[in-house]
Amino acid sequence: MGSQDNAQVIFPKKANPGKATILALGKAFPHQLVMQEYLVDGYFRDTNCDDPDLKRKLTRLCKTTTVKTRYVVMSEEILRKYPELALEGKPTVKQRLDICNDAVTEMAIEASRSCIKNWGRPVSDITHLVYVSSSEVRLPGGDLFLATGLGLSPETKRVLLYFVGCSGGVAGLRVAKDIAENNPGSRVLLATSETTIIGYKPPSADRPYDLVGVALFGDGAGAMIIGSDPDSDTEKGLFELHVAAQEFLPGTDKTIDGRLTEEGISFKLDRELPQVIEDNVEGFCEKLMGVAGFDKEYYNKLFWAVHPGGPAILNRIEKRLDLVPEKLTASRRALMDYGNASSNTIVYVLEYMIEESSKMKKADHVKEECEWGLILAFGPGVTFEGILARNLTTVQE
Repeated sequence: MGSQDNAQVIFPKKANPGKATILALGKAFPHQLVMQEYLVDGYFRDTNCDDPDLKRKLTRLCKTTTVKTRYVVMSEEILRKYPELALEGKPTVKQRLDICNDAVTEMAIEASRSCIKNWGRPVSDITHLVYVSSSEVRLPGGDLFLATGLGLSPETKRVLLYFVGCSGGVAGLRVAKDIAENNPGSRVLLATSETTIIGYKPPSADRPYDLVGVALFGDGAGAMIIGSDPDSDTEKGLFELHVAAQEFLPGTDKTIDGRLTEEGISFKLDRELPQVIEDNVEGFCEKLMGVAGFDKEYYNKLFWAVHPGGPAILNRIEKRLDLVPEKLTASRRALMDYGNASSNTIVYVLEYMIEESSKMKKADHVKEECEWGLILAFGPGVTFEGILARNLTTVQE
């Protein structure tokens, strides 16, 4: 699922010397595929809940999220082994972490292997590892278990980003960009891996906001290879990372609130989150665009790879920036096919971005390709992460 079409992709554009470039993408998912139309009945059955009001509310939410399918680690087998996960008020953090730690490592290894295969160079050429997850807690961290599982050299330099939330994929990309540009010849593996088991809970009238997560979030992993000065004989540049920025909004630290408790992680998303993002996204984007001499008149001349936190966020961004609907097609497709998979989702968006740009280039009515664009995500803080990038891919006619 989520694979690119059969068009032949070539790479005539070259990355600027010294600029970090995404050289390959990869993804992986757990085996459980959930169809949104069957989620409500299954969730209430698994948690032995018969509250009709909550069931109606979740049914409405499942329709408004626009999600059609998702992958999840949670299964009937896990619930049979750990029935306490479906009970209210039970201290289950140990059980959750036992499941999550293994699951995120397995998915991260699979996504990384897929990415390395797409890259085409040996795993021994990886010099750095950046690992991102908000779904595990352990010491040593998941970066070490991923490095071991892939057979990376013990001298591989590792960076670990924990609990960065939905902005984690772009945050990791920013860190990988800095590493690649400051270490000539380096090749950075960025891996993200997430599962919702860490916060799985039965429905409760005392926590109505939990239902948003049930209707929206999914599991999976993503991976990228980043390096500067691609080898023209062995590597193909996908996106050049021109400039990166991060900014937090003072006074909004409770807007996305997460706490690790004896019952797992409890998340609370403020209803004002879409409005907060709408009110601040234009100024953030203008700062990034200004580096290349672009202003807001260029909005619809750029590509937009936006983390799909939810349909309301995408709708607000589209409205505030006056974007034509197709600008967020890749983000909406990723949301529909995988849900909000937290830090992983930007990988899925970029895959669809390549596919969508390929379709546009073949369309007769498209006279101008979108070489420049923005990669955006929003996370706890509220934190904005953004990268001004160039799309280096084209499609052969």
